[in-house]
Amino acid sequence: QVQLVESGGGLVQAGGSLRLSCAASGKIFSISVMGWYRQAPGKQRELVATITTDGRMDYADSVKDRFTISRDNPKKMVYLQMNSLKSEDTAVYFCNGDIWTAPFIRNNYWGQGTPVTVSS
Repeated sequence: QVQLVESGGGLVQAGGSLRLSCAASGKIFSISVMGWYRQAPGKQRELVATITTDGRMDYADSVKDRFTISRDNPKKMVYLQMNSLKSEDTAVYFCNGDIWTAPFIRNNYWGQGTPVTVSS
């Protein structure tokens, strides 16, 4: 059984910073792409950033130059450093991962989400 557990969300003023963390645990053979998504009230879940095993990153246009995704493969962790936060960044942030639990078994997993509120 695989779990993704996020932490680090909270309340921050506009212009401030937060760092989100996501820990993967359970029966994990390997992890390929990991990412962060967010869902604001009344809106659909959207991609924030992804990172491959070898460190290739991709970002939504709305967060480029403000957010940085990183990962620690041995620790099975992925992080999201969020700087220059804006009120429109307010959302629940979800960790996501493509995880192999055996050489030929891969599934996509979601964390439970961590809320981020940016006050203006």
